[in-house]
Amino acid sequence: MAITWMETARFKEARTGLLTTPRGVVETPAFMPVGTQGTVKAMTPEEVRETGAEIILSNTYHLYLRPGTDIIREAGGLHRFMNWDLPLLTDSGGFQVFSLHALRKVSEEGVVFRSHIDGSAHFFTPEKAVEVQNILGADIIMPLDHVVPYPATFEETSSAMERTIRWAERSQAAHWGEGAGIGEGKQALFGIVQGGFFPELREKCSSALVEMDFPGYALGGLSVGEPLEMMKEILDFSAPMLPAEKPRYLMGVGSADALLEGVASGIDLFDCVLPTRIARNGRVMVPDGYLNLLNADFARDMKPIDESCGCYCCRHYSRAYLRHLLKANEILGVRLTTIHNLSFLADFMKEIRRSIREKTFEAFYEDFWRRFHSKSSRNITERSE
Repeated sequence: MAITWMETARFKEARTGLLTTPRGVVETPAFMPVGTQGTVKAMTPEEVRETGAEIILSNTYHLYLRPGTDIIREAGGLHRFMNWDLPLLTDSGGFQVFSLHALRKVSEEGVVFRSHIDGSAHFFTPEKAVEVQNILGADIIMPLDHVVPYPATFEETSSAMERTIRWAERSQAAHWGEGAGIGEGKQALFGIVQGGFFPELREKCSSALVEMDFPGYALGGLSVGEPLEMMKEILDFSAPMLPAEKPRYLMGVGSADALLEGVASGIDLFDCVLPTRIARNGRVMVPDGYLNLLNADFARDMKPIDESCGCYCCRHYSRAYLRHLLKANEILGVRLTTIHNLSFLADFMKEIRRSIREKTFEAFYEDFWRRFHSKSSRNITERSE
């Protein structure tokens, strides 16, 4: 069964759709919680599903290093290993490898890097990244791409973009070629558009990847520290260059403001560690921004995090109790704040989809910005937990 995407409603560039995979259908636009090492931190798979998540992301780099592909192959693939029977996406590990800086060396053939766990040396090629993901068996997999930091020069960005195109060709050949593991029809290899913040480079990369006819496309190299306005400009320029009949994925975005701007530009899929990471620091999402539950103001606050939220945490526990748990370093506190943040984003995306279907997205967008005040960084540049 091939992976397909079908548009179901549209308001200007914002759109809803159905992403059909061998393991289920995902309503888009959708946020994918990150389960870096085969688990969404502090959550069971059943709890993740109860938040409303229909697809999650895991990290090739981390799973390759620990526990290793041999063990996951023996378990019958990543879905069985982690007890997740819904759709799953794995990234190539490229972002993590290129984030190692002094611990890696890039060549045309691939990237030599040292493990952050034990310092052992490893060599990732585009073919190796695909091979590992074929063994993991995710429904959607990503090619190895060359990520540059923000800011980067035109020359640095252009060189990385050209290499990303060449690596995409090699990845596609490895995936559909002989010995491709899971094989065609069961896994979809997306293309990743790079080019930094230079529109002409984004256009060149998009054109080359569209010619390769990937079943879906990701926009990489964004949400790496740039202002939201700059990201929005690149999205508005880049998204329309991708095929309208295929899913579009913005990598590394997970705050409500950035998600809304992504949807307005025509993006269908998002992922980020932000909601789970800030939950572990006592920061929770609410309609007008964020609350820091560690603040003394909440010591006697018996209201739920958000009175309009129907998640398990908000139905049963007060801000005061959550603050007590977090201050006492009780594991339950982290679990409950994580449940809330993931539920909040799932509900937020559901409301976005409804507004698109009902042609009220413009009013939804304007109302959001009237009341939203960011009190937390939008960008979490480490895309694994």
